[in-house]
Amino acid sequence: MTFTRRSFLKASAAGFGAAVLSLGITGCTFDEDDDETIEISFDHGVASGDPLSDSLILWTRVTPLDTATSSIKVQWQAATDPNFNNISHDGEALVTTASDFTLKVDLQGLDANTTYYYRFISNGKASPVGSGKTLPTGNIDQVKFAVISCANYPAGFFHVYGEIAKQTDLDAVLHLGDYIYEYGNGGYASQDAALLGRLLPQDNSEEIISLTDYRKRYAHYRTDRNLQAAHSNCAFITVWDDHEVTNDTWREGAENHNDGEGEFSERKLHALQAYFEWMPIRNVADKERIYRRFEFGDLVSLYMLDTRVLARDEQLNYGDFDLTSAQGQSDFVNAISSPSRALLGNEQLTWLTDGMTTSNAQWQVLGQQVLMTKMYLPFEILQLLVTLQVTQAGGGDIAPLLAQANAVFAELAQIKGRILAGDPTVTDAERARVDTTAPYNLDAWDGYAYEREVLLGTAIALQKNLVVLAGDTHNAWAGQLTTDATNPIAASQNAGVEFATSSVSSPGLEEYLALNTQGPEVTAQMEQVIPLLVNDLVYNNLVDRGYLTITFTPEQATAKWQYVSSIKTASYTMQTERSNELHVIAGQPQIQG
Repeated sequence: MTFTRRSFLKASAAGFGAAVLSLGITGCTFDEDDDETIEISFDHGVASGDPLSDSLILWTRVTPLDTATSSIKVQWQAATDPNFNNISHDGEALVTTASDFTLKVDLQGLDANTTYYYRFISNGKASPVGSGKTLPTGNIDQVKFAVISCANYPAGFFHVYGEIAKQTDLDAVLHLGDYIYEYGNGGYASQDAALLGRLLPQDNSEEIISLTDYRKRYAHYRTDRNLQAAHSNCAFITVWDDHEVTNDTWREGAENHNDGEGEFSERKLHALQAYFEWMPIRNVADKERIYRRFEFGDLVSLYMLDTRVLARDEQLNYGDFDLTSAQGQSDFVNAISSPSRALLGNEQLTWLTDGMTTSNAQWQVLGQQVLMTKMYLPFEILQLLVTLQVTQAGGGDIAPLLAQANAVFAELAQIKGRILAGDPTVTDAERARVDTTAPYNLDAWDGYAYEREVLLGTAIALQKNLVVLAGDTHNAWAGQLTTDATNPIAASQNAGVEFATSSVSSPGLEEYLALNTQGPEVTAQMEQVIPLLVNDLVYNNLVDRGYLTITFTPEQATAKWQYVSSIKTASYTMQTERSNELHVIAGQPQIQG
């Protein structure tokens, strides 16, 4: 069966993942002895999400022990105290196989800037208690987010979620995508899964394609106690990236959707249905239009964007251009900067720029998936990295390439340092080695330059304080967002800053550069060299898993990266010596230490 956009919208209108409205006290009896005819459990915890100043989404999933069960009654309560003495909302609903026994409740009529506690009960069993906070209104002194992405279950333990669950001063957790991964056992980053006891279950051990596959993958991830703790502690505001569907997803396909796996549109429908069923996200009429806005009083306008499913054109490939010739280089530059090349798409980009225009908040914050900072590396380094990855994937000896790469990094860093110091002995040939650059990752905003220039130029023209948050790369970064010299709105200016979080468990550049096998000295060298060679890059961490907190006040935004010592052992510590904090002052789009 071929799924057209019309059929997709029809399925969406049917309401998969729809929430039940809860307007207050209904008077229904919340009785633990109500019914015990069906054996159930709450194996996947509870969650809250998509907070507004007057509403909050609650989520749970009931697991029937009898697989023949088709529907189950579930009750809920919400209160302003953890002992449920001051109950504000209650109600009941049936969950069925049609929604995979998941339930979402949209609490309405809530008080602003208030923590609500909630629980569910079914057939004599009570769920854990969760909490979530509504958004503030009016004049606000502070807003604080935790920012996370890229949690691959077989890759290691979810200690990062456990640490977020300990935070007591968060207004929301922003999850920027790759909440699940589609690969099976033996797939990406799963080499230690058996040793760690992190193998996927036998009935979900292959790459996921069908609706049942995606539902089971979410169900398995949500058995993780650290993930459950994070969800029950604070409201999540989420967007998807590619692995919620499949690797390098774009509007009409994906790198990891192959012949024999059916229609991509059908697979996407299955993936998005499971996402809306299993995530505490407010229902929308068209499941592809996930972008939305959250207002934290007069302090923060938060825009959650979709750079993946709705409008993205297919990623460019270096192999399609002859970069050894002037014509090929010109064709490549024209391709990545083409006005017809979409990442957000006209509709979403217009919505975003209109929102920034009308917003009176001090900070304009974009929660999105991929790096916006211009990550241009010297071309000879890019060639070496490609060769290194190909050799590594083929099982070849990478030691000579690593030694060559380290030497080239050091040589180019030395040249760049001399240029910055105004050394008159720098030759034209040396300068060309440093200045001949190209984007490192064409899946990021570097492969879709036109829309980036429109967005950054708009921020400058409106004199907005722009902070972009990103995930996707599995490493931590901080960068200046600068316009091109050719930008017609504002040429070669700082438009804002970007702070990117490391991953929960997925490996980053340390795997491709084999940094974990070369010692801390090589890591330290690389973390100094790369920001030197990438003009707009201010900070990076290339080896550690962790999360980002960002705190906004009327005067400044403060980003703090925190890292766990290991995801490969059940015990761990926080690496305080690797933590880093950076600031940006309102009205001054320049990252400060």
